[in-house]
Amino acid sequence: MAKTTEFTLAQDKKGVVWDLLLYIPTLVALIAIASQLWYSGNQGFTYLLIFLTTIIALIGFDRIAKTRLMILPKAPIGLAVSRQSVSIQLRNGSNIELVKNVRFFTDYAGKSFGLSGVDLSGAKKQFVFHKGQFALDDDFEGAKSLLRGFK
Repeated sequence: MAKTTEFTLAQDKKGVVWDLLLYIPTLVALIAIASQLWYSGNQGFTYLLIFLTTIIALIGFDRIAKTRLMILPKAPIGLAVSRQSVSIQLRNGSNIELVKNVRFFTDYAGKSFGLSGVDLSGAKKQFVFHKGQFALDDDFEGAKSLLRGFK
């Protein structure tokens, strides 16, 4: 039987601050440009900027609520890695086991990694994990080294 290594994830408060510092100025700048264009008579482009602002706000909310604060029901709160599969425990109590086409992706900065694969029901799933979600830096590096076999 293959050995399974389990990791418990926690909220990434520093990452929340970083994301807020990234998203809030971007959204404020887009709204400021849109309002300036609205009053200058270019309403068509204003609608486009407001739409873009809405999309970026939704992406930012999902990133903060799901991967950083882990408050959404489908947010991962646990990770179990074995040689054959990867299992992810979600906040709503369900477990997703990635058993086919499991792929591991890391970023260039080394502060997060992504997993994708097909679960037992045949649905494709994707997850992002951040360094701040792991209790120790050694846990983060250990998870990455175990998952390198799925590259």
